[in-house]
Amino acid sequence: MNKDPCVGQDRSSHEKFQAVIRRVISDRHDRPSLVADIACSVGADILQGIRPPGADINSVELARTFRTSRTPTREGLLLLEKEGLVEIPPRRRPRVAASTASDIAELYEVRATIMMVIVADAARKADAESVARLQTTVATLRASLGDAEAYFWAGVEFHERIAEISGNRTMQRFLNSLMLRTLRLRRLSIAQPGRMARSLEDHTRLFRAIDERDAELAKALVRSNLGGAFRAVEPLLREEAERAASHADPLPDSAPSPDSDLEP
Repeated sequence: MNKDPCVGQDRSSHEKFQAVIRRVISDRHDRPSLVADIACSVGADILQGIRPPGADINSVELARTFRTSRTPTREGLLLLEKEGLVEIPPRRRPRVAASTASDIAELYEVRATIMMVIVADAARKADAESVARLQTTVATLRASLGDAEAYFWAGVEFHERIAEISGNRTMQRFLNSLMLRTLRLRRLSIAQPGRMARSLEDHTRLFRAIDERDAELAKALVRSNLGGAFRAVEPLLREEAERAASHADPLPDSAPSPDSDLEP
């Protein structure tokens, strides 16, 4: 398993993705635990790339896997549809959402706008203790250079710490939802040649701006950093669009076998 630099214990990336999704769901949706479990499991598969963009999702197989009726599986997929991870066409099998470059550009623009508010708040509110914790995360980023998975999760922690310092719960909820739609691409892009070193430089400069309580500089850095981040994911989006286009039109969601005791 991968070492989780955030909590000091071994957890797989799949479990970490589930934890991120569960946090968003608990903030935005009130659903039974089984529905949330299904959404977290399928969502983690999507974020980790186990279920690629455009791939169809068989709710009957999901129901068998979770030993339940199809109703909770449908509700779990509806949660993921609301968060932009799944598409559910009428009378067709659900499928993993495939975002266009235009879609992601808009998400990065909105994310930059929200992050500018959050980092400005963090720069104004940061105290010595919170700055020290953020500095520890920067050190973890630096120590993780060369390990894309460890670096990626340290980067997630870095932005979560800034959001905590800001204390702006409303903006944090919006940001968490947007994060789900970009997290998979961010994870893939960090493994591109030279990307980790550039990212570390960006994170370090943002940390210094917060440490110096320079809200305006922090906002300018976020705008610049996210612009660079989007440019890094653009080639991945083009590749994914080509792969998604090769998928056949999703099939109707098949009914259970006659000997199944699951609801149709």
